[in-house]
Amino acid sequence: MSERAASPDLSAWAGRYFEKVADELRPSIATGPVCLYLEVTNRCNLLCTTCPRTYEELEPEADMSWELFTSIVTQFECVQRVVLHGVGEPMLVKDLPERIEFLKKRGCYVLFNTNGTLLNEAAGERLLETGLDEVRVSVDAADSTLFKMVRGRDMFDRIVRNVAQFRRRQRELGVEAPRVSLWLTGLRETIGELEAFVRLAHQLDVHEVYLQRLVYFQESPVGLARLENSLFRQVTVDEEDCIRRAEELAQSLGVKFNASGATEPGTSLRPRTADQPWSLCRRPWTVMYFTAHGRALPCCIAPFSSHGYETFTLGDATRESLREIWNGRRYMDFRNRLMSSQPPHACANCGVRWSL
Repeated sequence: MSERAASPDLSAWAGRYFEKVADELRPSIATGPVCLYLEVTNRCNLLCTTCPRTYEELEPEADMSWELFTSIVTQFECVQRVVLHGVGEPMLVKDLPERIEFLKKRGCYVLFNTNGTLLNEAAGERLLETGLDEVRVSVDAADSTLFKMVRGRDMFDRIVRNVAQFRRRQRELGVEAPRVSLWLTGLRETIGELEAFVRLAHQLDVHEVYLQRLVYFQESPVGLARLENSLFRQVTVDEEDCIRRAEELAQSLGVKFNASGATEPGTSLRPRTADQPWSLCRRPWTVMYFTAHGRALPCCIAPFSSHGYETFTLGDATRESLREIWNGRRYMDFRNRLMSSQPPHACANCGVRWSL
C-alpha cells in the first residue's frame, strides 16, 4: 500500500491508520473506513494457478454497476484510499477511467492491480489522463515459460511490451503518475527468478518490485496454491540467498525491492511473534471490501484463504447502507472473534501458514 496524496511510503500509510484504531479495538466504531476495496469486476482473461477464481465460481461473472459503485463511494466522507481490484482484471471494465476520475474528484488516492495484458497504447493513454496514483502489474515471472506455468496463458511478451510502452509514454510526457510497480508471487518455483525479475524491472524503467506472499487454502488446495509451494515460515538457506542477492542487485540498480504487507522481503516470509497472530490484523477496523455484486467481505485476502463467501460475508451493499453493515451484528461479531483464540475460519491461518 502507498499513498501519494499524503505520503508515498507504504509502511507510513499503514502505520498511521492502524494507530488510529489501535487504542479503541471495540466491535463498533464511530468513524467509518479509511480505505475501500471495490471489485469493479470479477471477470478475468487469465487462468492463474494461484487464484481461486480459476477453479471455482465465487459469484456469477459481473462488473460492479456504476450505480452501486457511486453509492458505495459516496456514503463515507472519511474514505481516503480506494483500491479497484478483487478477484478479476480491472482493465476489462470499459468505464474504468471514468470511475478513477470520479474518485479523484473526491480527493481519493486510487490504485489497482492488473495483469498488464490490456495495458495497450490506447488504454495507457487514457489512464494517464485520469490522475490515477498507482498501478501494480502482477507478472509473477521473468520469462515466458514460468509465466505460463503460474498465470495459465502465454502472454508474457505482450505484458512486457505494454509496460515498456507505458513507461516510455510517461517519460515523453514527463510524468511519474501513476507509480508503476512489478509484482511476483513468491513460490518455490519462482524464487530463483528474483534477480532476473529485478533486471526486468530495470530494463522496463520500473523503479519498484514487490515480492507477494502466497495465500492458499488449507483444505483441498488447488493449482500452485499449496503449502509445499509457499515460502512462508519455510524458506531454505538457498532461497534466503536468492532474496539477499536480489536485494543487493536492486540497490545497485536503483530499484526499490519491497514486499506486500508494509515490510521488506525477508521479514515478510517470517511469522510475527504472537500467540494469536491473526489478532494483529486491523483491516476490519479500517477497510471495507465489496465484491462486484455488493457483498461485503473483511479483506482482499479472505477469498484466497477459505472456500466460498458464505462464512465471511458481512453485509450486502445492495440492501443495506454502509453504516448499517459497518456496525452491524455480523461485522461486530467478526471483530470480536478476530481478537479471540477462536478467529473466523478465513483468518485462522493468517500469520500461521501465511502472513498477514
